[in-house]
Amino acid sequence: MKEEQKRAKQLEKDLQKKEKALAEAAALLLLRKKAQAIWGEDEEE
Repeated sequence: MKEEQKRAKQLEKDLQKKEKALAEAAALLLLRKKAQAIWGEDEEE
């Protein structure tokens, strides 16, 4: 039982980490879109 609780806690921690990373990626994409709207579409990739 204790192992299950430990595992559940670890999974929850991992999920929070991934959600945070996803939110960060979404924010970066939004900022990139706004920057392109302001400065134009000259993207060098």
